[in-house]
Parts: sequence; structure tokens; C-alpha cells
Amino acid sequence: MVLLTMTPGIVRALAEAERLAPDEFGKLQPADESVLADAKPGNPISHSQLIDLSKLLKKHVSQLPHDDEDSVPTTLAALLTSTHVYTPPPPPAPQKSASYTALMARLRAEEEARTYERMLHPPPTRETFTQRFPRAPVDFSIGASAPLDSDDDLSYEEVHRQIILIINILISIVCVAVFIWVAARHWTVGKRLGLSLAGSLGIAVAEVAVYAGYVRKVHEAKVTEKKKPEIKEIVKSWVLDKGEEKESVMLSGKDKDVDGVRFRKGKHR
Repeated sequence: MVLLTMTPGIVRALAEAERLAPDEFGKLQPADESVLADAKPGNPISHSQLIDLSKLLKKHVSQLPHDDEDSVPTTLAALLTSTHVYTPPPPPAPQKSASYTALMARLRAEEEARTYERMLHPPPTRETFTQRFPRAPVDFSIGASAPLDSDDDLSYEEVHRQIILIINILISIVCVAVFIWVAARHWTVGKRLGLSLAGSLGIAVAEVAVYAGYVRKVHEAKVTEKKKPEIKEIVKSWVLDKGEEKESVMLSGKDKDVDGVRFRKGKHR
């Protein structure tokens, strides 16, 4: 069912239909359609009601007034002039409960109280570490001014060396495989492939074994060097006694070999 808006012409037509044929006019208002009583411009009216209204007015067209200013439309086309689809107004907002109103009033009062309190006692501004401790060093943080540990440099060098070693091993494996494949060109493809794979595998095992032995030797050398204690010895001294003067020299771990003895830096004394 399409609802349309009433125009002033439709309102006049309804008034004339109710005046001329009250009984038939009552049939224009079924229970499931819009109510035509107290018609006003802008009120809804269905398309079927307009059709019935046009038929009713055509039956009593001779009894209608023929005033130009207040002419009554009788045809459906005349009734539909200047009308448009009716859009019902939005439903009214639900009534707020008393508890909701009281809650909103309490929350609004609390927020106003907090705002007033912040205005009277504003919170302290957030200050930086330099403003809070102006006498602290610039690099006041754990490890900010600490020198770079030598172990880190060693670890970087070790990783770089291992990457280069892996690349060398791969190059060796590929080169050996290609050499064996070319050297055994008179053999069948299966034998050449097996021989190349076997040679590559052997080279890989040999490279890994050599590198493992190298790593083990380096580790043992480091452990041995750490176990050696640092030796300090006085080889010369100066003693001021009755005009006589004697030399005294203190050797530390930074000094090089003296009389075939190697002194190094260590934890032991």
C-alpha cells in the first residue's frame, strides 16, 4: 500500500465527498488504511483511497460547485497533482526512566566537582629527567657511557668469519662436483652423478672436520692463555741513602718479554 500526502485539492475533494454522500464516504476508510476524518494538507492517504474518491466524485459531479478559485478535482490525475510519497515522522524518543535521570544528574555533578577541584588545585606539570635532576650527568643511564665490550667485537668478527667460511665451503663443494662431472664425461649419466655427489659429500665432510679441529684448537689455546697468571717483578729500584741512588723499575703485564719471560695481563697475581 502506497501512502501519499494530501494536497489542498484532495482536502477539498474529501470535504465535498463527505457532504454529498456520507454513506459512501464512510466506505473510503477501511480499518487497515489511513483515516480521512479531519483531513489536513500533509496527512497520509493511500492510492486506493484516491481511486475510490475519484469514482465517488464522478458520480456526483453535477452537484459539485464550479467556482474557479475553489474548484474540486474529480479525476485521479487531478487528485495526484502536487502530491508525493508520504514519509512518516520518526518515532518519539523513549521516555527516560527516573533511575537513568538520577544517575546522569549524579555523574554530571561529580564531573563538575572534579573540574572545579582541578581548577583550584591544578596537577603538577610533567617534568623531564634533566629538569628533575639538573646535576646528573648527561648520559645517566645503565650502560650509556660504558665502553664497548671487546667480546662483542670478537663475536662480530667470529660471525663474519663463519659466514665467509660457509661461503668457501659451498664454493669448494660446487667446484669439486663440477670438476668430477667434467672429468667423468665418458661415463654414464648415473655414474657421473653418483661420483659427483660422493665427491661433494667427501669434500663437505673434510671441510667440516678441518674447521671443527681448528675451532677446538682455538678454544684450547684460549683456555690455556686464561690459566696463565700475571707475573710482576721488580728488576730495578732507586734507594736514596747517604747520596747513593739505586734504580727501581716495576714491570707490569703491559711490558714485553724480559730475559725470555713473557708477562701478560690476567686476573691472577
